[in-house]
Amino acid sequence: MKALILSAGFGTRLLPYTQKIPKPLFTLLSKPVLEHAIQTLVNNGCEQILINTHHLNEQIETFVDQLRYGVDIQTIYEPEILETGGAIANAKPFLKDDPFFVINSDIISSVDLRKVYAFHKQSNTLATLVLHDDDRFNKIKIDPGGYVQTFDSKTNGLAFTGIQVLSPQIYEHFPDKKIFSSIEVYQRLALQKQVNTVVEKDIFWSDIGTKDAYSITSLHMLSAAQLKIKPGKIKKLQVDKLTGDGSDRQWYRAGYGEQSFILSDHGICMPESIERSQLNAFIHIGNHLFSKQLPVPRILNHDLLSGMVILEDLGNLHLETRIKQEKNDLFTVNLYKKVIDILIDFSGKGFQGFKKEWTCQTETYSKKLIIEKECHYFWDAFIKGYLKLDLSFHKFFDEFNHAADHALKHGLTGLMHRDMQSRNIMIKKDCPFFIDFQSARQGPLQYDLASLLIDPYVNLDTQIKNELLEYTTGKLNLTPKEIKNFIGCYDYCCLTRNLQILGAFGFLSLVKNKKHFERYIPNAVNSLKSIIKGLDTDKLPRLSSLLQTL
Repeated sequence: MKALILSAGFGTRLLPYTQKIPKPLFTLLSKPVLEHAIQTLVNNGCEQILINTHHLNEQIETFVDQLRYGVDIQTIYEPEILETGGAIANAKPFLKDDPFFVINSDIISSVDLRKVYAFHKQSNTLATLVLHDDDRFNKIKIDPGGYVQTFDSKTNGLAFTGIQVLSPQIYEHFPDKKIFSSIEVYQRLALQKQVNTVVEKDIFWSDIGTKDAYSITSLHMLSAAQLKIKPGKIKKLQVDKLTGDGSDRQWYRAGYGEQSFILSDHGICMPESIERSQLNAFIHIGNHLFSKQLPVPRILNHDLLSGMVILEDLGNLHLETRIKQEKNDLFTVNLYKKVIDILIDFSGKGFQGFKKEWTCQTETYSKKLIIEKECHYFWDAFIKGYLKLDLSFHKFFDEFNHAADHALKHGLTGLMHRDMQSRNIMIKKDCPFFIDFQSARQGPLQYDLASLLIDPYVNLDTQIKNELLEYTTGKLNLTPKEIKNFIGCYDYCCLTRNLQILGAFGFLSLVKNKKHFERYIPNAVNSLKSIIKGLDTDKLPRLSSLLQTL
């Protein structure tokens, strides 16, 4: 058995990503889709495989050279795209002796290739196309005997899977030209009932021709691998899209039977991109935290290029929701104390063995980060962007500089989560779990504590915040002087975190059009006013005056 895998195309529907990586090398389960095709052919008895190349051919040829499947695998370079018919004609010296498969390189399916090959050999036709029902591509109409009638039907059509078997005698019907489509040959042969079909009714089939198709295929493959279900049953997966929050990531729950997992879709993450850096941080930091027995979801598998990660399912209950369900101060304090206990462990145990190269954006919570990502963010996204106030950041720079210095002074250094708010804390069986840890880096414990206590989603009252702050200093066994220094740093971390919150709410509401964040802006503004009043306003006069006008 021989096969030709069509791999020469430009992958235009996947631009701009295919400018750097050819579509056949896009990965599923961390393995190129081309290799999935090769492995399927080999598993079904194929002994010789030819792969045509053109676009970014060197990458495909280098990849093929390192494969070790124990069969003859070769590439054939096309200096110009020959289209499907031209590619098959160009491979005639290799394929002229026996019936052979022609398979598109961008598909994944559960089609039984041995069955298709046996059917073709018994059919005495020149071509056998594998079809299925897919509303997006249904154009091939067949007669009651299964023979193709037309390739451009507007009703009652079926879709081509990209899998076909051809007899070598088909070469006698090829036109005397270099570049042509196989369809123009099949249309003529169809009139002679020489194009037969195998119609598959219950298969898994997917292509990766577009960004969305690639993402959903990766999601299904990761889910099937984790759930240990065969490709033929992938269609029985229950996949539900979940409501996201401020991030651009998409979230899904995949289930089969009584098992379920969460999938985080970071989007296509090209090598050396910001997205890849963030994804690597998510994976490395998540695995590190789990190894320290901290309560985070276990990362079960991932695919770096598709940006898809499969995680332990922690349910749907966030800290915010749990607090609002109970509406009881004692319950709130006790649950927050549990969170603070874990937060202290996160800072200490999480910092042990933590590698700075895992981080994205910056390695530490630094003055530069505070100025750029919190103070400037607040100014550009909230003051100028959301409120449309034409004010100069430069006139406030000295005060922001003072705030940044004091947010770092006397910081209790450990591993900082950077976004420790109630929607990033899941509650499962009354136990808190931390999620969205990809921004973790070296930094002060006080910042995460500030993020937790001034969180505008829950909007804790002042008495509870003070009680929890006192609980934290007690758990840390600080001396009176250390307590004073700790709280001094904490107060300024509350300021810088609150600036970041308002910057984020302004950006998400105005730029990302996520208007539901607007409802929390009053809480965040009132919180910022309260924080400023508790600080040395002589050092922050312009900022204090500005906030009173909001």
